[in-house]
Amino acid sequence: MQIFLFGQEIGKSITHFDSNFIMSQVLLTDKAAHIGCMHLESNGIIGFHQALSPQLLLVVNGQGWVRCDSEEKVHVVIGDAVFWNKGEWHETQTETGLTAIVIESDELNPSLFMPRRE
Repeated sequence: MQIFLFGQEIGKSITHFDSNFIMSQVLLTDKAAHIGCMHLESNGIIGFHQALSPQLLLVVNGQGWVRCDSEEKVHVVIGDAVFWNKGEWHETQTETGLTAIVIESDELNPSLFMPRRE
């Protein structure tokens, strides 16, 4: 498991076409990618399971905990991007609620676009 950062502080300012926003690149792929949005209510959990492909969880609201194999739980908040390799066992849970975008693709490599969280 690796934790990266995404969001306003990491992105690039876009001003083309009279625009004014920050873009944080997450993925560039030629192969299929599955993208979904997960909503965990209070005391929600994504149970302990094995990643069928490389998987990236982008926390966009709330906070919670992630763990991998027998590792200790790691606190995650808005702007954290949790990456699991294919085959890694992992779990996500929250006490207060959490919303995340989940991307699954064999071509995921967040280290190309995002810095690691300290």
